[in-house]
Amino acid sequence: MKGEEILVIEDEPQIQKLLSITLQTNDFRIRSEVTGKAGIRNAKNLSPDLILLDLGLPDIHGHEVLISLREWYTKPVIILSVQSSEEDIVKALNNGANDYLVKPFRSGELVARIKTALRGFPKEIKQLYNNNSLSIDLVKREIRKDGELLKLTSIEYKLLCQFTENEGRVLTHHQLLKDVWGPGYVDQTQYLRVYIAQLRKKIETDPNNPKLLLTESGVGYRFILNEL
Repeated sequence: MKGEEILVIEDEPQIQKLLSITLQTNDFRIRSEVTGKAGIRNAKNLSPDLILLDLGLPDIHGHEVLISLREWYTKPVIILSVQSSEEDIVKALNNGANDYLVKPFRSGELVARIKTALRGFPKEIKQLYNNNSLSIDLVKREIRKDGELLKLTSIEYKLLCQFTENEGRVLTHHQLLKDVWGPGYVDQTQYLRVYIAQLRKKIETDPNNPKLLLTESGVGYRFILNEL
């Protein structure tokens, strides 16, 4: 029996073939649809573990498909698209996409992103996150780096909680500002930059070359506690 089932909503034959070979080689089960309407219908019937969604579909735009899926589908959705503008990426992430890959993409990177997305679903309520140097205990509200207790401000702690609970997922500036500061602060990106810099000074070995809290240029940030 192979592993998780992935629904591919993609109309380009060459991309479909590439995805089929890549996913089956990595022991995923795959179902494919070439239109948005068929993809939504198949998602309801199959309830796949993850969906790969192209934005440029022949019947309805991928953004509309994503919005429709997010009315009920709670598992990961990764966008695959030739559209590389910050506006498209931010829009997709704000509409509920877990990740966004621009075509052409490397097969290895796609598989890594899929595994990262699947690792967090179904969503587990975790209390302890750690790697070799950083330990985050949400019950005790203790953050330790190399065994030493860190002192975080309340905002820094709230930010870190958002990142740990969404590890591997890109969080947009808009999402972070709304969830940490509130809806009235969604345009105050300078707040976010200041606190990200402060947080990096405390949790990163080299804040100028971050390995944990990564910048997605023009979009937001991604927290990687464990290597992909």
